[in-house]
Amino acid sequence: QVQLVESGGGLVQAGGSLRLSCAASGRTSRSYSVGWFRQAPGKEREFVTAINWSARSTRYADSVKGRFSISRDNAKNTVYLQMNSLKPEDTAVYYCAAATAWGNLVNVYEYDYWGQGTQVTVFS
Repeated sequence: QVQLVESGGGLVQAGGSLRLSCAASGRTSRSYSVGWFRQAPGKEREFVTAINWSARSTRYADSVKGRFSISRDNAKNTVYLQMNSLKPEDTAVYYCAAATAWGNLVNVYEYDYWGQGTQVTVFS
């Protein structure tokens, strides 16, 4: 089992930045790929970005390319999501998730473990 805890969400003005963290505990000795998803009220959970164990491969949704950056520090069992140039449409609950394999990783069903989420609200 792996437990994931997100932090770093908050209220920010459009154009601002936030950095989210996803801390893992439990069976972290395995090699997990990690993804970030978000879910706005009344909408389905959508893929944001993902990173593989070695951090050599990353993937981004078109809506966040050039603004968001994912990274990881395996020594700290933590994955980060740097969000710059935030827009009101980025407002959502952000979830991190862990997958035991590197595949497409843009689908919710590919992930084995999920955090509880952290709220990000961007106001104009």
